[in-house]
Amino acid sequence: MRVVIQRVKSASVSIAGQLKSQIRTGLLVLLGIEEADNQEDIDWLCRKIVGLRVFDDEMGVMNRNIVDAQGDIIVVSQFTLMASTKKGNRPSYIRAARPETAIPLYGTFVSSLSQALGKPVGTGEFGADMQVSLVNDGPVTICIDTKNKD
Repeated sequence: MRVVIQRVKSASVSIAGQLKSQIRTGLLVLLGIEEADNQEDIDWLCRKIVGLRVFDDEMGVMNRNIVDAQGDIIVVSQFTLMASTKKGNRPSYIRAARPETAIPLYGTFVSSLSQALGKPVGTGEFGADMQVSLVNDGPVTICIDTKNKD
């Protein structure tokens, strides 16, 4: 699994002009899933996301996690995060999981992250043409790949 995490002042996801999810302070998580991903990747990544200390404390130092900051999270599936650009100019998505693998893993990831956060997590819609809006706070943007845990 590969994620791009953005600390946001606000974020929303719309599909066909209809608002699907919206948050104020929190994290926008773009999630890429590959065929080899499993429950161990989900568990590790959820702990990592909820534990990330990327929110300012009273001294202005990034020392609080999402729970401490009482923030919210939106998770958007994004197979393009698995792109390979080694050959030519057209990205290859061969590493991206097929829908029959990715959809259940996406659902499990969202459930696990909700449980770790202690409240519901907003989502996009798997496979939909989504419009994602955000105000990146900082900016703070972090990339994590479960295949590079060291």
